[in-house]
Amino acid sequence: MWMRRGPSKQIAKDRLRNVLVHDRADTSPEFMSHLRDDLMRVVSEYLEVGQNGVDMKLQSEDDHVALVASIPVKQLKRARQRSGNN
Repeated sequence: MWMRRGPSKQIAKDRLRNVLVHDRADTSPEFMSHLRDDLMRVVSEYLEVGQNGVDMKLQSEDDHVALVASIPVKQLKRARQRSGNN
């Protein structure tokens, strides 16, 4: 029986890669949730962002792990005045 090679194979491969990266980085779903919340809070200070469509994952590249985030930006917020500067 021949195995189909197509999108489902690539999706399964990507999912397995993500599981392995999370295992290597020793992260839990709770950790990723807290990281997402913290990053969204900080980014929201400077940008008006959409909460839907946020995608964050750890990605293995050679000998390191990278955080890859896609956050929909609605618009930039006005520059904040620093205290003491006029």
